[in-house]
Amino acid sequence: MKVKVFASGSKGNVSLVICGDTKLLIDIGKSYLNVQSHLAGNNLSYEDITGLLITHSHSDHIKGLETFVKRTKINIYIPKAMYHELKDIVPEERCIFIDDNFSINDVNIELIHTSHDTDFSVGYIMEYNNKSLVYVTDTGYINRKYLSRMVDKNIYIIESNHDEVMLMDGIYPRFLKERVISDRGHLSNKTTAGYLKKITTDNTKYVVLAHLSENNNTKELAYNETYEVIKDKNIKLLIAEQDFESELIEV
Repeated sequence: MKVKVFASGSKGNVSLVICGDTKLLIDIGKSYLNVQSHLAGNNLSYEDITGLLITHSHSDHIKGLETFVKRTKINIYIPKAMYHELKDIVPEERCIFIDDNFSINDVNIELIHTSHDTDFSVGYIMEYNNKSLVYVTDTGYINRKYLSRMVDKNIYIIESNHDEVMLMDGIYPRFLKERVISDRGHLSNKTTAGYLKKITTDNTKYVVLAHLSENNNTKELAYNETYEVIKDKNIKLLIAEQDFESELIEV
């Protein structure tokens, strides 16, 4: 299993997951051409992509979707409950509607139902060849039922959106601050670190902190908060960035 985050943040989110011959994109929140460039830089093209997974319908996760639909024949995997938010962009025949547990070739995937200010949003637990990935962004909290299923995985890509003090002392208007910290908003550094303390184990090889706010966080604050709770484990901690690809990680 190989993973690379092409872009992560409020201006666009795209990740690549490679499981043998199965190559999946998670979200397409950058332009079609931008993602094409990222693929080419990794010796890939859209023709190599098996499918596209969508976490939710906010523009920073689907910006390139309309052109993607027009210019490729790649299947789009979404829960049926998400389709009404995408029906003006995606013809129904291009969708494969997924249940909470499904497979794409030999990759087994379980949905994590997240809590965000959209009608339907999800994260993913992926299993391939005895290796595992958790991918969760854009959620105000993680339900205990799903948190228990996230324990003891090899790779975590998880939101660490804001520092609570920076947010509350920052420039956002009150209503926006309340949105961010609500149960339908985003995970703070502190909350994410608390989750990771509970769910990472000696089998965890990588943690990638994602979707950092440009205004209410810094890489140093996010890194340090999580590092303190995983420093006794042999885990490589990375920060996903808006304008630069992550390194290719492999387990």
